[in-house]
Amino acid sequence: MKKFYTSAVVCLMAIAGAALAAEELKSGLPVGEQVPAFNVRDITGPSKGKTLCYRCQYGARPVVTVFTRDLTDNVKDLVQKIDTQVGENKDKKMAAFVVVLTEDPDAIEPKIEALAKQAKIANTPLTIVEGASGPSEYKLSKDAEVTVMMWVDSEVKVNQAFAKGKLDKKAVASLVSETKKILE
Repeated sequence: MKKFYTSAVVCLMAIAGAALAAEELKSGLPVGEQVPAFNVRDITGPSKGKTLCYRCQYGARPVVTVFTRDLTDNVKDLVQKIDTQVGENKDKKMAAFVVVLTEDPDAIEPKIEALAKQAKIANTPLTIVEGASGPSEYKLSKDAEVTVMMWVDSEVKVNQAFAKGKLDKKAVASLVSETKKILE
């Protein structure tokens, strides 16, 4: 009888583990994949008002890219902390940019500018890609409110995605800690 219960518990744990794995949100390029070029419209960075490819401009540097569909307080917190990391790692040529995915760029642009000013973002351009699906080559899930990819030498080293409301303070701290993977 004891073996039956042990087997049942192991079986239930395996099912629960599989269910959790199935719930894990996949968005963006997998670790190890090369990042393709794509254009954004710079809203707050050094190329404000221009369309350009920051992926191309940053080349082999360590880069953090935040794709977001909403400018929540936790997104603002993440951008502030990543911006600080970029400032503290200029010697390593760290770079970052934020890509807001939107169907209505004219409506979101003032909100992006306000966020940059309020959060005192100095090192991280905030940009727009028109279209909620983002650059198609990046395979961003429609279920992901935020997808964060970090790469160096154009190779993805970190990819984490968050469904609506799932980016919290603990996740922000974890993402900031993950930047060490592109700075080593």
